[in-house]
Amino acid sequence: MRILKLAPTCFFADYGCHVRILEEALTLEELGQKVTICTYGSGRDLPGLDICRAWDLPFRKGVRVGSSRTKLYRDVLLSLKSVGLALRHRPDIIHAHLHEGALVGLTLSRTLRIPLVFDYQGSLTSEMLDHDFIRRDSRLFGYLYRLETIINHQASQIITSTRHAADLLVERFGCSADKVHPLPDAVNLRRFTPRWQADPWMLARLRSDLGIPEGRRIVAYLGLLAEYQGTSHLLRAAAQVVARDPAVHFLLMGFPNVEHYSRLATELGISGWTTFTGQIPYEDAPRYLSLADVSVSPKLSDTEGNGKLLNYMAVGLPTVTFDAAVSHELLGDLGVYARVGDAADLADCIALLLNDPVAADRRGRELRRRAEEHFSWDAMGRRLIEVYDLARRRGSTLAD
Repeated sequence: MRILKLAPTCFFADYGCHVRILEEALTLEELGQKVTICTYGSGRDLPGLDICRAWDLPFRKGVRVGSSRTKLYRDVLLSLKSVGLALRHRPDIIHAHLHEGALVGLTLSRTLRIPLVFDYQGSLTSEMLDHDFIRRDSRLFGYLYRLETIINHQASQIITSTRHAADLLVERFGCSADKVHPLPDAVNLRRFTPRWQADPWMLARLRSDLGIPEGRRIVAYLGLLAEYQGTSHLLRAAAQVVARDPAVHFLLMGFPNVEHYSRLATELGISGWTTFTGQIPYEDAPRYLSLADVSVSPKLSDTEGNGKLLNYMAVGLPTVTFDAAVSHELLGDLGVYARVGDAADLADCIALLLNDPVAADRRGRELRRRAEEHFSWDAMGRRLIEVYDLARRRGSTLAD
């Protein structure tokens, strides 16, 4: 089967939906499918993938996270590139990521009669609100909400990264339940191996390179640094944890806004107990995570997935997160849940794990087993092919 993936982002950039795009493509290739990824002009090329890039903007190069007006120009260029690819390769399936990709894909789908599968990562308008790109009371919000609804209804089939997102599409947007398929984020279990299998010498050298003092237990975060990710809440919780126990260190791995949050750490008096690494290549993430004793993800968005939790699970890290439906889907009863937006409760939950390392280690090992049993990409890849087959049988122009 020939699959054209539309990725309206600067693929590859070591975070979030990029990881899902990457692992889906690699898994499909292993299962004998032919995948071409059509994406923006900027991004990191990866070996073993057929990546075709649109022309880049001469006045705005590089990776930008979240909503941006320049995405409108990039989406036009992506659309032009995708038309040429579709005419040349005649794919069997168009697999579109994000609402911008689905909008581009709809034109191709209807013109060339190719089924469109929409990989739904979360609500378009909710993400824009999270990134402070629009206000709920603005006229633009109403227009974009209607556009989002149209896109959701016109896709042949929709896959979601969580059951919560599937319910959202049916209950809020009125999509037919029979075309919405929860296909949870998964994890590459061969890449993300248990931390107790890591080379102690390698970990000691990495710890030294990062300047983390000996004797400090490490709390790790890997992901974007942003308000909707709860980064300020995490730093305020860190200040409370360090005040109780100075033998703790917070390792924050990610981008953008590193300088902003470094200043906040200084203002909170914990600069000596925090390390900001900046962007970590996806290939290096497992060994960095293996340094940690506890992991944390204080994400505030209630519509997006939270794939970093699966990386934590696969490495075998006991994990603290805010009490959200998406987190419960992944962690189940093994997660430690703080009240949403409550930095003090987040600090208490982190301290709970740090103060009982035996129980925390047991929880981490059980999370690794849960990842193996429920969240492997091998199983998800086969389910994705089943959705493709369903889309092809039902045709490219189905709507609700």
